[in-house]
Amino acid sequence: MPGSELFGAEEQKEVNDVMGTGILFRYNHDAQRNNIWKAREFEAEVKKVTGAKYAHAVSSGSTAVSTALAAAGIGAGDEVIVPPFTYAASVEAVLFVGAKPVFAEIDETLCLSAAGIKKVLTPKTKGICLVHMCGGMANMDEIMPIVKEHNLVLVEDAGQAFGSSYKGTSVGLFGKTGCYSFDFFKIATAGEGGVLVTDDEVAYKLADSYSDHGHDHVGNNRGMEQHPIIGFNYRISELHAAIGKVQTARVPDVIRRNNKNKKLLSELLSKTEGISFATIPDPDGDSATFLNMLLPDTAAAKAVVDEFNKAGVTGFNYWFINMYHFINQWDHIKQLKTASKLAVEVLGAPQDYNNLELPKSQEVIGRLISFGIRCTWTEEEVRSLAKNIAACVEKVLVPVN
Repeated sequence: MPGSELFGAEEQKEVNDVMGTGILFRYNHDAQRNNIWKAREFEAEVKKVTGAKYAHAVSSGSTAVSTALAAAGIGAGDEVIVPPFTYAASVEAVLFVGAKPVFAEIDETLCLSAAGIKKVLTPKTKGICLVHMCGGMANMDEIMPIVKEHNLVLVEDAGQAFGSSYKGTSVGLFGKTGCYSFDFFKIATAGEGGVLVTDDEVAYKLADSYSDHGHDHVGNNRGMEQHPIIGFNYRISELHAAIGKVQTARVPDVIRRNNKNKKLLSELLSKTEGISFATIPDPDGDSATFLNMLLPDTAAAKAVVDEFNKAGVTGFNYWFINMYHFINQWDHIKQLKTASKLAVEVLGAPQDYNNLELPKSQEVIGRLISFGIRCTWTEEEVRSLAKNIAACVEKVLVPVN
């Protein structure tokens, strides 16, 4: 959790700026706020890191995905291709805008694959919610030709990949809209927060209105603003934005330090038979927030996890059984357990969610063990961790003579 690793006086100063004005709301109150606009400053820092033309901060990464989908034109009854490996919010957001998720296979990038997307394409497919997982990125050279050929709306959920890029372009900027998460567990944290990015002015204005009950934010009198669309309250507060501003400015340095530690850890572990790594389509664009190991099979991965627990090795994720990041844990979604009617219930599901066949995804996630990279590790700590990981793997994979 690099965001929470580096946290202190700078964040406190920015929060105190807001507290000094008493204006916690991101809009209006110009006279009282003493020209302090933390949400605007947070958005400006995100644009610096990503190169996005427009950035709009909201209350969470989850609401950023919902806003990104709506601003891109995804809505009632649209079929949207989604991955089975992501935080559940990506799929929830599709449902909440009235669209219907269609699950497709991932590959060793841990993201949707071109082959997986092609397999589920139908004339009813409107878009793709492409999730860049675990700090890396999807193979955009293979995916973008499909998007263009079939005139699909591409929305990128880069919640776990802020600061990552693919051949010089930030993830989140390949499609119509993209978004990032700034919750407590990300490379930069605002406590809670999310940011939508786009190079499309119309999408930006729609996002700005949609996330604030449809306000158009023209003029200085909130009571006199027009409401060109229906929206909801996804606003970020000035307090969260103040923290996000400082954290975002640190991201380039955090990524540099992450990559140094990940490179050493992966070099040391590559000497251990049976360990391979998830594919990074553009290693130069890796935010290096995770080292994603692949074991030979699911049984080996489970046994290695048991050895980690016995040896006191901490800081890893075994996603195959980890709550809320893989479809195996999403009974509430597959069974459409909801407090209200959804488009899927009214218009019909495009797939049998309870009997999906995703063998490639099951195979990849079954073998996957991830270690979060810390930017504050010393070389000694990295070497010690590698030694302990290797010892546990060898206990499982090296036969005893």
